[in-house]
Amino acid sequence: MSKQKSLSQLEAEKAACERQLVQLQHKAQQYENRIAYCEKGERRKRTHRLITRGATVESVAPAVKALTEVEFYAFAESVFALPEVQTLLAEAIHAHDQGRA
Repeated sequence: MSKQKSLSQLEAEKAACERQLVQLQHKAQQYENRIAYCEKGERRKRTHRLITRGATVESVAPAVKALTEVEFYAFAESVFALPEVQTLLAEAIHAHDQGRA
């Protein structure tokens, strides 16, 4: 027959389990914070890329500053639909891919 634990033993076990629970909750919070940090980093990288490329467009073609967002979007769609631009873009991508190899 198993021995019954004393009240002090049960209280000590309970305290140990509570400490372990707090530690595990803290570890879970650390993982959640790390995930949020990584996701935030990806958003920052994307935002940085978009801003620098937009600034490049304004640097190369300052007249686009006068366009509204809708006008600029329509302009960009028209430009990137041109066969010459499609060819240049494909060549740039190919050159980029060759640089990786």
